Amino acid sequence: MFDANDTQMMHTALALARQGRFSTSPNPRVGCVVAHGAQIVGQGFHVRAGEPHAEVHALRQAGNMARGATAYVTLEPCSHYGRTPPCAEALIRAGVSRVVAAMSDPNPQVAGKGLAMLREAGIQVDCGLLETEARALNRGFLSRIERGRPFVRLKCAASLDGKTALSDGRSQWITGPEARADVQMLRAESCAVITGVGTVLADNPQLNVRAFPTLRQPARVILDSRLQTPLSSRVVQDGGSPTLIATLNNCHQSLQKYTNHQHLQILRPSESNRRINLHNLLALLAEKGYGEVMVEAGAVLAGAFIEAGLVDEIVLYQAPKILGGNGKGLFSLEENPKSLTEPPLWQTVSVTPLGNDIKWVLQK
Repeated sequence: MFDANDTQMMHTALALARQGRFSTSPNPRVGCVVAHGAQIVGQGFHVRAGEPHAEVHALRQAGNMARGATAYVTLEPCSHYGRTPPCAEALIRAGVSRVVAAMSDPNPQVAGKGLAMLREAGIQVDCGLLETEARALNRGFLSRIERGRPFVRLKCAASLDGKTALSDGRSQWITGPEARADVQMLRAESCAVITGVGTVLADNPQLNVRAFPTLRQPARVILDSRLQTPLSSRVVQDGGSPTLIATLNNCHQSLQKYTNHQHLQILRPSESNRRINLHNLLALLAEKGYGEVMVEAGAVLAGAFIEAGLVDEIVLYQAPKILGGNGKGLFSLEENPKSLTEPPLWQTVSVTPLGNDIKWVLQK
């Protein structure tokens, strides 16, 4: 069904799609190449929700050369009217003779309808080329649609002996500038950054992207059961992106003091054992369009996400420092494994040197 040229063109389309990794949410990252054999006549990627999709950019660049060409798209072309017209219709009007899609779109508004529309118009449609790579590129979007919750990345930094801070809580800086710059990239890729009110009180973090310009800052999600987030904190004062405070506090007077900040939202997740129900919290974030979130939190909240089985990926930055036995640990777990074979095994995806540190990526 697919030849070497098809594969090369889809690799190019996937590379284009990656250029939108900081800006497309809640939409998926999509790239498109229009070609006659090995000659590319048009290419493009989706930049931001509400703006033209990848197919539109590629077809505009191709112009009349799109007629009789093959369009390579990393995701099934849409078939419905949203903020932009259907891309399947645009491909039909352009006169392409064949469409190669990396994967079908699980979004119920599309879900095969785009491919069917193309076939009904007499266009040859082939689907499934480099699907694994395409799914990895849009794991947040797919998780939100297929599982009803975001893809969760847990980011942490530790010393050689697994400590995140000195005994007095000081943690700046365990890792070097190269590792900290890499964290900025991860934040930029994320729809939201999750932390606990303890981190806000101790460190007053900004939880935003500062190392380079970006079209979209991640939202900040603060787990604050008793509503203790100071109005003077950076996550409240900085209006560069939404700040969502998840709380169990029902006191109208306590809630009212936050209403003067337009970028501030109160989330009301359900309760579980007098704590915020993390499953319900993630479901609420998915409903808001957040597909890929990063947890940057202390040992208790990080451990809670792990014990709830909600962590899809761990990114550990490890520095060649030893902080000693009184340092603070990575994860606080309520239940300890009874044997070395009991806990689920995390699989190493990659180990990358970053300056004097290493970046260790693990998935289940």
